[in-house]
Amino acid sequence: MDPSGIIWRAAVWIIPLVLAIVFHEVSHGLAARALGDPTAAEQRRLSLNPLRHVDPVGTVVLPLLLALAKAPVFGWAKPVPVDSRRLPHPRRDMMLVALAGPGSNLVLALVGAVLLGALTPSLYGIQPGSLTAFVAANLLNFVIINVFLAIFNLIPLPPFDGGHVVAGLLPERLAQRWDQLARYGLLLFILLLLVLPSIVPGANIVQRLVAPPAQALTEWYLGLAQSIAG
Repeated sequence: MDPSGIIWRAAVWIIPLVLAIVFHEVSHGLAARALGDPTAAEQRRLSLNPLRHVDPVGTVVLPLLLALAKAPVFGWAKPVPVDSRRLPHPRRDMMLVALAGPGSNLVLALVGAVLLGALTPSLYGIQPGSLTAFVAANLLNFVIINVFLAIFNLIPLPPFDGGHVVAGLLPERLAQRWDQLARYGLLLFILLLLVLPSIVPGANIVQRLVAPPAQALTEWYLGLAQSIAG
C-alpha cells in the first residue's frame, strides 16, 4: 500500500478515529449504567460495534474529507442516550457521565502509547507501506486523536462534555437556563468552530484553547512511548 496514497491516508486516520469515538460514547453509557441509568443498555448502545454508533456525517464524511485535505481530523458519533431522571443524584451523576468520555480517551491514548513504544524497536529499517508501518501509523494517530478528543470535549459549552460539567457546578436555577443552550448545540458548534474563526482569526477556539494542552499532552504520551522503546 502506498503511504502517500488516498486510501492509506484515509485509513490511518479514520480507523483510529472510529475506535476513539465509539469508546468515548460507550464510556458515557457504561458510566450511566454504573450510576443507575440503564437506558443505553436497554437501547443496545453499549456495543463496541461501530455500526450502532455511526453518524454518517460526523463519523464518515467529515473525517474522510479532512483526512484527504491533510487537515486535523475529528468527528463525532451518535450520542449514547442518558436519562438523568433515572440517576439518583442527577446533577452530580451527569457530571460524572460527561467526564467518562474524555477520561476514556486519555486511557486509550495511554494504551496506544504503550503499544507504540512496544512496536517502535521493530520500526527501524521497515519497508514503507508494510503492515508494520500501517500499524505504527494507526497507533500514532490513535494517540493524537484520543488526546484531541479528550481536550476538545472538555470545552465548557454545550453540547460538549465540558458543558455538562459546567451545568453541574452552577446553581440549579442557572443550570436550567444553561441546559437550554443545548438545543442550539449544533448551531453553536458551527458558529464557534467554523464561522467565528473565519471572521475573527484571533477567536479560533481550537487553536487557542484546545491545541496547546493537546499538543503538550500528546508530547508526554509520545515521550512515554519513546522511553518504553528504549
